[in-house]
Amino acid sequence: MPTMLIWSLWLIFAYLLGSVSFALILGRINGMDIRTYGSGNVGATNLGRALGKKWGILCFVLDVAKGLVPVLGYYFTALAGYGIDSVGPATAALLWLAIGVAAVLGHVFPFYLGFKGGKGVATSLGALLGFWPVLTVPALLSVVIWYAVTKATAYVGLASVVAAASMPLLTLVGCLVLRYSSGETTVYTTVCAALAALIIFRHRSNLAKLRAGTEAKVQWVRKKNGRGSGSMSNDQA
Repeated sequence: MPTMLIWSLWLIFAYLLGSVSFALILGRINGMDIRTYGSGNVGATNLGRALGKKWGILCFVLDVAKGLVPVLGYYFTALAGYGIDSVGPATAALLWLAIGVAAVLGHVFPFYLGFKGGKGVATSLGALLGFWPVLTVPALLSVVIWYAVTKATAYVGLASVVAAASMPLLTLVGCLVLRYSSGETTVYTTVCAALAALIIFRHRSNLAKLRAGTEAKVQWVRKKNGRGSGSMSNDQA
């Protein structure tokens, strides 16, 4: 089978897997449509607000996996000799990155939900973790940044924006440390910048609320019925 066709199949698979809304599925399992609750966002945060922290974490992990699985899948396919190896390293990196980007676009713009999906943080994290080590380490560092900002401010949306904005710079530093070629460095940094821009754009309502002083802080509360709840408008996943 021609390698370009195999790459195309992985690209389609990545988008379709990314478009699987685990927030919607887990909500339906619990007898609710997450789109009618809270912000209506089909992401892990809104699900956690509706059903509790454990369900939110489960959804987050599954959304991370949506980005990681196709990236690693294509990598191992390439190792088996079915990758596109007749191109330069920069082009090869771009083709591989396209797999991860397709998964993120599937999550953010699922075709069967009218292209209205989540905000892309978890799936972007999963995709970036798969590019060892050039993006794996920067992605982990961005998680540390996200945690630090959340801990300091209690604004998850702000933390997501800051963490996303840090990725291009962290990636650039990583490429320089690993001595990647200028072409590869440009590809990795540019794609990370594009993903960061998408995530920041998807959080524009959170940023507007921050400016207006109406953005809610993270406040998980355990109710008597055993479900977690919280005042959280930062539907970042």
